[in-house]
Amino acid sequence: MDITEKMKILADSAKYDVSCSSSGSNRKNEGGIGNGHSCGICHSWSDDGRCISLLKVLFTNKCIYDCAYCLNRRSNDIPRAEFTPDELADLTIEFYRRNYIEGLFLSSAIIKNPDYTMELMINVLKLLRQKYRFFGYIHVKVIPGASEQLVQSIGNLADRISVNIELPTEQSLNVLAPQKTKKAIITPMKYISNTRDIIVHERKKSKNIPKFVPAGQTTQMIVGATADSDLQIMKLTQGLYDKFSLKRVYYSAYVPVGTHPSLPTLLQKPPLLREHRLYQADWLLRFYGFRADEILDEFNPNLSAELDPKCAWAVRNPHLFPVDVNSAPYEMLLRVPGIGVLSAKRIMTARKHTRLTYDNLKKIGVVLKRAKYFIITYGEWKDSNLLQFSPASVTTKLLEKQPFEFEQLSFFDNINPVSLSLIGG
Repeated sequence: MDITEKMKILADSAKYDVSCSSSGSNRKNEGGIGNGHSCGICHSWSDDGRCISLLKVLFTNKCIYDCAYCLNRRSNDIPRAEFTPDELADLTIEFYRRNYIEGLFLSSAIIKNPDYTMELMINVLKLLRQKYRFFGYIHVKVIPGASEQLVQSIGNLADRISVNIELPTEQSLNVLAPQKTKKAIITPMKYISNTRDIIVHERKKSKNIPKFVPAGQTTQMIVGATADSDLQIMKLTQGLYDKFSLKRVYYSAYVPVGTHPSLPTLLQKPPLLREHRLYQADWLLRFYGFRADEILDEFNPNLSAELDPKCAWAVRNPHLFPVDVNSAPYEMLLRVPGIGVLSAKRIMTARKHTRLTYDNLKKIGVVLKRAKYFIITYGEWKDSNLLQFSPASVTTKLLEKQPFEFEQLSFFDNINPVSLSLIGG
């Protein structure tokens, strides 16, 4: 099998791993520089905020595991391929020299055992770093069950690492991926987190100490393959952020790629709205000071299909509103629907110099079509009729906006780092 055929198979097999934000384009180069090559190119952000194009590919799709939800499972009848370390390193450098990419996202199915697979991936990175002197961005997926020594080695070579947790509960893993265990997934996460903390501390004493996973670690969960509730997913997410300081948790709407008695009935579409709501809730955990048990509880274990998580929370807590934007603390401003991180900071700065009006808030960037139901200024509502609104009435008003379509999330499409604080307001 030639290298082109391997590339087609292994780039296509990598498309379901979203722990690296992915997108692609078949736009032709018409005399400029760069190329949005349609085969396996994805985009991510570097530590300094640059958008970079990555070659997203598997080392191999030959797998000893038989996970029911996975395209590359052992029992699935699909074309199989495997690179050699030299082939993949050469391919990466050739793509880089042609200005197709600026870095590599490397994952793999498991051949023979986790350690053997990791050793092959480490050989690829050693060739890139040492033979080719490639200092571009590299993101690698760690194989659960690999030894700490190999995790250490790959962490010294890669910029970012992901250890995919894949399913929200150990019970789900036992049913759909019986060859994987929660312990095998959590152990490398914990090791990476602890080692990063040690290295960061030691580098304060000496900058000569090599960096270890300088861009941090991420993980991915499949949504909709099991009956786990959004509350279970959010509690797990919160625990991962708290315990292991993850940079991101990615959610991937379940795409049926086969049949299994424990998998949901074949769906016409992946649960993209649910995926979208989980990302919104995730944003509240990371940037808005919410906790999982505030966003959801045993009486509301799943996110609303009609309202975004922040609006849904606000409607369930009418006793906290209205909020006076001229006196409310920053933490409470963040909880007002329509007020994002950036606009909350602008309110805190502006009100030191003047009493804010609704016109001021609009100029600051507050989304008044949502915020007007939850705020007052000068002690008054924007509309005196709002005083009579019940939570049910506010919900009805919030739902008057036009619905929109959802696509499989490429989380940073049309977003630049400066505007991230605006999302989820």
